[in-house]
Amino acid sequence: MAGRLEGKAAFVSGAGASGPGWGNGKAAAVLFAREGAKVLAVDIDGGAAEETRAVIESEGGECAAVAADVTDDSAVAAAVGTAMRLFGRIDVLHNNVGIVVGGGPADVSPEDWERGAAVNLRSVFLTTRHVLPHMRAGGGGAIVNVSSIAANRWMGVPYASYAATKAALLGLSRNIALQYAPEGVRCNCILPGIVDTPLLRAMLADVYPAGDIPDRIAYRNGQIPMRRMGDAWDVAHAALYLASDEAKYVTGAELVVDGGLSVSAIAG
Repeated sequence: MAGRLEGKAAFVSGAGASGPGWGNGKAAAVLFAREGAKVLAVDIDGGAAEETRAVIESEGGECAAVAADVTDDSAVAAAVGTAMRLFGRIDVLHNNVGIVVGGGPADVSPEDWERGAAVNLRSVFLTTRHVLPHMRAGGGGAIVNVSSIAANRWMGVPYASYAATKAALLGLSRNIALQYAPEGVRCNCILPGIVDTPLLRAMLADVYPAGDIPDRIAYRNGQIPMRRMGDAWDVAHAALYLASDEAKYVTGAELVVDGGLSVSAIAG
């Protein structure tokens, strides 16, 4: 089926990949465009956003790229203003940005804790704050937030900040879903498991020698009941479903995309 977002405009935060290959936001932005949406690709790395724009335009889609820090209120307001100026509407808000701050409460500095909260949670509050008035005026829309299965379970790694902020994102999303359901605004979360993206590869490279990376990848694949990590397209297709009218009766939902990891007694 093609044209699932035909005539719609999408604001995608974190739309650039953090290295060669496909990140969740980049894949979602490209997939949305393939399905007919006009896309505003927003990323703190303007070059990465431009790469996403170039892919979309090379395939005949419509995209504009904006460099913006979505933890900054004025930057978000300006980006939303650009989307409205170019497209006249925002039907889909897809929030992809996120960082992992390692360590438990006794290990994380207050500054790192605040940084994790800003990127993982404040960013979603700000984009939603500025997009909602336009969705309400337009008769509705779809907000798709990327949380994590770490919001609901111990993953065998101490990253209290990440788990806490991703759990808070579930609560925020439920409140948005229920408050604005009468106005036709839907809000849902995707909960990815372990996904093989440029960000994950970069994180591994920061911790392990290059020669150990293949074994670490194999270890992560082996953790998954399906015996492989997910990829950015697995998350992007879930986002497409939640953004499209196929999910018109779905709000306040949490869609797990993890190859069975979160229901495995031996995971983590």
